[in-house]
Amino acid sequence: MINLIQGDCLEVMKSLPSQSIDLTVTSPPYDNLRTYNGYSFDFEGIAKELYRLTKDGGVVVWVVGDATINGSETGTSFKQALYFKDIGFNLHDTMIWKKPNFANPSSNRYHQTFEYMFILSKNKPNTFNSIKDRKNIYCGSLGSVGKNTSTQIDGTKKIRERKVISEFGQRHNVWEINTSGQENMGKTINHPATFPEKLVFDHIISWSNEGDVVLDCFLGSGTTGKVAKQLNRQFIGIEISPEYLEIAKNRIDQY
Repeated sequence: MINLIQGDCLEVMKSLPSQSIDLTVTSPPYDNLRTYNGYSFDFEGIAKELYRLTKDGGVVVWVVGDATINGSETGTSFKQALYFKDIGFNLHDTMIWKKPNFANPSSNRYHQTFEYMFILSKNKPNTFNSIKDRKNIYCGSLGSVGKNTSTQIDGTKKIRERKVISEFGQRHNVWEINTSGQENMGKTINHPATFPEKLVFDHIISWSNEGDVVLDCFLGSGTTGKVAKQLNRQFIGIEISPEYLEIAKNRIDQY
């Protein structure tokens, strides 16, 4: 099932049944960093609807950054994360999307190369399919030198069995992934802020299973829908702009 809906995401979300979404992967048009065809959105209303729609054990991946205005970062990302906690979500993980490049060189601060990826869960996540692609430099060895111990609450040491280190370990929570512009070098997608497919792919793999329902309430150019279709997930995409919805439909249909 691929269901693409044109309309104000808050109003459309109100029409969807409670606890019907396994995973949301989305990025809001934050801090007016892009002129999103003049549209704006009600963050608090949308956050509450996301909580209502998310199944118990479901996850919301909220990708967001901050603008710098009058010499100060806005802090919008932190405010949003704390609001999600206030309405009942767990802040399961604060992840970083590290970009290999930067948009605007800075003369009085270090170049900004990342965005936050807040992993919000409704209670404990039902699904975590760990990606293990981090090369272990001590592959094949028994790990630590001497005794392998862990400190208990009372301060005592518990000896643990030493295991042979595998070739690849679980990925860290800082992901270095190309931007959509780098990923689609030489191609044109007529949208001001597109998701890289690799980033969406890895989150859908991590937090959902085949047949699960994935939502993107800020569909944009349709990357989340395209990847959800590729990975055999059901998908609901909401986009307020008829122009962008048409782009999304074409991208998903062409897959």
